[in-house]
Amino acid sequence: MLEKLVAFCLRWPWTVVLLTLALTGGGVYLTVQRFAIDTDTQNLFSPEMSWRKNQVALYRAFPQLENSIAVVIDAPNGEAANDAAARLTAELKGKPLMLRVWRPDDPAYFTKNGLLYLDQPEVEHAIGMMIGQRDVLTPLAEDPTLRGLSTVLVANQKRAAGSPRATEMYLNGLEQFSQAFEDTLAGHPTQVNWEKLLSGGKEEAPPGPPMDKRRIVMINPVLDFSELQPGAQAIEVVRKAAAELGITKENGYTFRLTGEVPLADEEFATLSENMAFNTVGTLVVVAFILFAALRSPKLILAVLVTLLAGLGITSGAGILLIGRFNLISVAFAALFIGLGVDFGIQFATRYREERHGHGDLEPALLHATKNIGFSLTLAAVSLLAGFFCFLPTPFLGVAELGLIAGVGMIIAYFATLTFLPAAIKLLHPPAEHVPIATHSLAAVDHWIAHHRPAVLIGTAAIVLAGTPALMRLHFDSNPMNLRDQKVESVSTFLDLAKDPKTAPNRIETLAPSLEAAKELKAKILALPEVDHVDSVFSLIPDDQDEKLALIQRASTELHGALDPKAKPAPTDAETVKALKAAAKALRASMGKRLSPPVLRFASALDDLAAATPQVREKARVAAFGGFDKLMNQMREALQAQRVTPETLPEELRADWISADGKVRLETTPKGDSNDRAVMRAFADAMLAITPESSGPPIIISEAGKTVTQAFLEAGLFAFVAIFLILAVALRNAVDVALTLGPLLLAGVMSLQAAELLGVSLNFANIIALPLMFAVGVAFHIYYVIAWRKGVADMLASSLTRAIFFSSLTTGTAFGSLFLSSHPGTASMGQLLTISLFFTLLAAFIIVPAFLGPPRHPPEEADAT
Repeated sequence: MLEKLVAFCLRWPWTVVLLTLALTGGGVYLTVQRFAIDTDTQNLFSPEMSWRKNQVALYRAFPQLENSIAVVIDAPNGEAANDAAARLTAELKGKPLMLRVWRPDDPAYFTKNGLLYLDQPEVEHAIGMMIGQRDVLTPLAEDPTLRGLSTVLVANQKRAAGSPRATEMYLNGLEQFSQAFEDTLAGHPTQVNWEKLLSGGKEEAPPGPPMDKRRIVMINPVLDFSELQPGAQAIEVVRKAAAELGITKENGYTFRLTGEVPLADEEFATLSENMAFNTVGTLVVVAFILFAALRSPKLILAVLVTLLAGLGITSGAGILLIGRFNLISVAFAALFIGLGVDFGIQFATRYREERHGHGDLEPALLHATKNIGFSLTLAAVSLLAGFFCFLPTPFLGVAELGLIAGVGMIIAYFATLTFLPAAIKLLHPPAEHVPIATHSLAAVDHWIAHHRPAVLIGTAAIVLAGTPALMRLHFDSNPMNLRDQKVESVSTFLDLAKDPKTAPNRIETLAPSLEAAKELKAKILALPEVDHVDSVFSLIPDDQDEKLALIQRASTELHGALDPKAKPAPTDAETVKALKAAAKALRASMGKRLSPPVLRFASALDDLAAATPQVREKARVAAFGGFDKLMNQMREALQAQRVTPETLPEELRADWISADGKVRLETTPKGDSNDRAVMRAFADAMLAITPESSGPPIIISEAGKTVTQAFLEAGLFAFVAIFLILAVALRNAVDVALTLGPLLLAGVMSLQAAELLGVSLNFANIIALPLMFAVGVAFHIYYVIAWRKGVADMLASSLTRAIFFSSLTTGTAFGSLFLSSHPGTASMGQLLTISLFFTLLAAFIIVPAFLGPPRHPPEEADAT
């Protein structure tokens, strides 16, 4: 049948070539027009899995948790961080590509109610500090000018002398004002930090909870899924807004983006980085290998065009079958080049041998088909079985790769038996005058034949010695380890993971009501793996009665500062007079006890008095620029009211209670939330009591179990399928065992070597195992068929030459994956290269030792 197919193609070569090129053009057009990659690792798994369903339910109830951008702003101090986040939020709200922009810390709400969220002793301390500063705050609120400041600081000098702590705070305050005035006189813009001033030199603001130097702004952007990077436009808008607002490194800020959208976009950018260069480089190296194997430019051109045509058709078929590639299936191109070229090399090498023997082109092609067709078909069917065995598994990432690669093998097989013969006829390469076999390798064949027991015992010893490494082999199910740790979104994610307050790897659980949420929270908190649980109850302060009483007392006692009787602003002459009088009074009060901070401040006052009115106005702004803001915050903080779930702002409430009343609980683990062991233990403990939970730890843990089960199932399916195929084809159980036995040993040695070299199994590279099983089956089938035909010196035959150069091209294709900027793809290349090495070792050394001398001489084998 195959000979008839090739004969037809040789009769109508132009028809076959043009039809194939038309199909190739269609495949390339589809690829260019509709190419897309889904970079979401969660979509590598079936949506029918329980943890995927839980995640869908979570996003349905709280859609703002999906497809988000997290803007992380680090600033020199809390006030600057807060200001930057506020300005960016205001700037982005209402922009076309911004669906929702919000801050998880809701500054307006927490400014008003911040005191209620402090512990009782902290509230007492904060209220005590505010009341203790009454004699400073009231006169300054009434006269927020340089005159008022001078008067207050002179008046408070004697009062501060009565306490070492008060003296220290007073002198620290003088130092701050002195520095601000000196900077103003030198022409440098500055501003007094009133938070630090009134808290005795600390960064925390006395009216509310501590302000750290980091703020996070959350964004739900509009995504354009017609683009390869759907969030690119929205991300550009955010970065441009930050730059225009001065939230830059030059101004002391660290501005970074993370979250699902930046992670996905940068994932694709990493995948596509150097992709074109690597692909072109791979094809160039393959061309050189083909030259070494085939030695005929026309024959090389025919094989290369066959390979490219098959790749173009396979790519288009993949678009039609799947629609979008995933992080694993996108590697189909390298796999097709590595595997598809094997068919071409096997056919072309056999053609060269037949051409050398027969001389004429068409008879050589037909004889090559007759002699290689059965082996080629058996290898193709085995490869197909290896790939298609993943289709029933819930690991969609590899299932889709298996579908595309399996279809690709069908295309490569038919292209080799149709387009390649037609192209060879049209190109008409010259006759072969040199034998194809490598007779020098016969010595190796003879050595293996005479040392079979040593080779087999040595193989067994190596496998047994590597058993401890095999037992240590583990599966890394953390998708973050498949990403480039240096890109901004990933490094920021890992930075946030270090702090339990911002750790992204949390578990989300939905409760049907507030009452059910309370009960569930208590159960979760009893788990030893849990650090804390955030929920709407986290926004309901404890001991509100006692705290509100303290706040009411402060509001009463600070009435003069909060609602001051403002004095008329002084004239510039009155300001100068007040500055000089204050400087004189401060010096006089010291007597013979010199105090450097007091002298420094007095000198600054004198210098201001001697400066221009414009400089004095700048000094007033520097001194009081943050004072009004502080007083407004204090007024807000002292108007706090009782907090209940019903009184929460809608934006805050919506993050924890859905529109249909579901309550979200967010649980953080103890320890490093990005550690594999921590996540697994945490996920298992949570699922034991809340099977409806979802979140990264559960996804990572359950995905690892899914992948392991999928490969066990697919491996079993593939083994059974290939065993049955070989049993039907070879009709001899011993021959089947001789084909598969060395292959299993090669697989074990590959895993042992991977562990010793520090290569962990992961979502991306685990495809190497069934893939190399299929490749190895193809190589071993070629040998077993030749052995059954009576070929004795296997390594010296043209078959070994074909397998050797085929493996070089396969290794080149896999090696190009190793050079990828994407760690997951690179790890796939690593494991494929390791597996290929041991597959060839098995094919060239172990298989001949297993087989031994042929059962029949060539003549008898041919007769049968």
